[in-house]
Amino acid sequence: MSMKKTLIIGASLDPSRYSYKAAHMLKRFNHEIVNVGIKKGEVAGSEIEKPEIIHNDIDTITLYIGAALQEQYHNYIIDTKPKRVIFNPGTENYELEKLLDQHGIEPIEACTLVLLSTGQY
Repeated sequence: MSMKKTLIIGASLDPSRYSYKAAHMLKRFNHEIVNVGIKKGEVAGSEIEKPEIIHNDIDTITLYIGAALQEQYHNYIIDTKPKRVIFNPGTENYELEKLLDQHGIEPIEACTLVLLSTGQY
């Protein structure tokens, strides 16, 4: 499995949140991560940052925020130019998926944790 630098939108300091679990699992599988969220802190050894810095070396963005909050991230996601965006359960958003398609970014409705644990990431 090749290493895929992954940006986590909706990073959380709460160990019960799936974004927290995904950050740790991504690191365990040796993927570099960038945490983006609203709270200050560190998850899996990486600081949580605001969606202000555009990273141009991101392979995958994995979403952990619902459709209602995603709109404010549309430009950030497009400007980041990832190869794909994973819509984890509960984050599905047809409008954003359509927008990604128009920009040559692959939308995937899947679970990051399942993809990692089954070797499909």
